[in-house]
Amino acid sequence: MKNIPLDDVDHLDRAVLPIGTDYPAGRVLDWHAHRRAQFLYGATGVMVVDTADGTWTVPPERAVLIPAATPHRVRMLGVSTRSLYVEPGAVPWWPARCTVVDVPPLLRELLLAAVEFPADYSLSGREGAIATLLLHEIAARSPLPFHVGIPSSGDLAALCREYLAAPDAAVTNTDWAARTALSERAFTRRFRAETGESPAVWRSRARLLAAVPLLRTASVSAVSGRLGYSSPAAFTAAFTRTFGMPPSRFAAARADVSGGCSRG
Repeated sequence: MKNIPLDDVDHLDRAVLPIGTDYPAGRVLDWHAHRRAQFLYGATGVMVVDTADGTWTVPPERAVLIPAATPHRVRMLGVSTRSLYVEPGAVPWWPARCTVVDVPPLLRELLLAAVEFPADYSLSGREGAIATLLLHEIAARSPLPFHVGIPSSGDLAALCREYLAAPDAAVTNTDWAARTALSERAFTRRFRAETGESPAVWRSRARLLAAVPLLRTASVSAVSGRLGYSSPAAFTAAFTRTFGMPPSRFAAARADVSGGCSRG
């Protein structure tokens, strides 16, 4: 199914609804939620998915699993995507929080085939088998570390979302503590209690996540300088240590992308 609103087909007796929808580049889908769980795949470009408790950056050829009834916002940067909307009862193993995963060739081809199904596709034969196999393949995926948590407190959450919008290597714990009227020690203790990591570690990961969309249009050298790293080598080392792959992997992905922009 393509360019069909989920609300038009949500009532259908199908555990898996594959939908592709075309959107212009740079589209932001503001805060919304689905009754079904969602598997959102980005064949090209980068997606940034926000929820109340975190931000997930989805590199090209990866996907994010979004739990049912979870309010979220999606920012699309040059994205061509496919979605599966899944009945919660069919996937009791679905993660309770958003999770970024890889999409190997078999899963990608199954997704591309599924979005060509009619809304009332047959549950027997090829179409039903593909829908079932899709869930088996998704269940086998392992989480990727492309996210940061957002504190539950409003003042700390505001600091974090502001930093995600404009990462600045010059920001210190002292700066953040002053804005919350706390001592640096008290601020650090409170931040760690809400996120599980220190403010400095959190900011470091946030800066690296910010690099993923920047690499779509800029070189590794340019991105490292923009994010305040002392050298491209230092940036590459930090990126590889955090995400398990060098930033050049995402820069190279730009050259391999072709096709239109569609999303579900």
